[in-house]
Amino acid sequence: MRSPRALIPLLSICAAGAVVAAALTGASIEGLQGDGGPAPAAHADGAAPRPDAVTINAMTWNVCGGAEPGCPLGADPAALAGQAAQRMRTTEVGGRKVAANAVLLQEVCEGHVRAFKKTTGLSGWAWAFAAPTKGPSCARGEGRLGVAIGTAAPLAGTERSEIPSPAAGAPVALCGEVPSWTTRVCVTQLSPSEDATWRRKQAAALAALAGSGRVLVGGDLGAAPESPAFDPLYRAYAECDQSGQSRAGAMTRQDWTGAAVEKSDYLFITRSAAVSCSVPAERVRTSDHRPMSAVIRFP
Repeated sequence: MRSPRALIPLLSICAAGAVVAAALTGASIEGLQGDGGPAPAAHADGAAPRPDAVTINAMTWNVCGGAEPGCPLGADPAALAGQAAQRMRTTEVGGRKVAANAVLLQEVCEGHVRAFKKTTGLSGWAWAFAAPTKGPSCARGEGRLGVAIGTAAPLAGTERSEIPSPAAGAPVALCGEVPSWTTRVCVTQLSPSEDATWRRKQAAALAALAGSGRVLVGGDLGAAPESPAFDPLYRAYAECDQSGQSRAGAMTRQDWTGAAVEKSDYLFITRSAAVSCSVPAERVRTSDHRPMSAVIRFP
């Protein structure tokens, strides 16, 4: 378990307007948006109260739900939804089994999210989904391919925002607030084909959307951690699998043989949090990515 670290101030949130192309309130599937909740009341002197300590068992995973041949279960959405739900209910962190209470999913279908809402252990969760404007469709009428947030506590104020991109069909970020955790949660997926200049703009946009305070932000960012393009994120937050100040972490993307070849999946958190992070050492046959799971303790 890593020791808690001092919070580093984030780039001004005012920069969001300059780097975020669009922001639309709400999830894209009727009934999937999280329930709203009141904001924490301020003290008489105007200062916000110190939030209660909270532990979040988080998981980020590119589930590879697309219909293309590279996705093992892309043509069988029901099987993929079942396998993904099983992984959410029981994942492993630091050698012990834990049940996730927050998940960030990429390349997930609208139909998968509908299935999660009916699955034992996940049906009481709040869910939100967002897809790129020109995103691909899933197999067997399962809707569009996009990103999703699921939380065991009510999720409020979900927003779909387009991330800067030189091409049509800009990637999207999905963010929301979990009032009972006093935590902002964001997920995105970036293209591996972006050049360093655009990827840096995208990383800065994601940091601006996530903000400061208690933050859990992640997803498949499409490149290795050594990329200077990720400087805005590493300056603002700690990444759950880094070692000290060094950018490191277990490889999460698999090649066609199932061998792990690159880290492209990330969980960034507020530096004041303590975190333990794990990636399976063995091949994951459900997807071309291995999930990353973490136990995060916000003081």
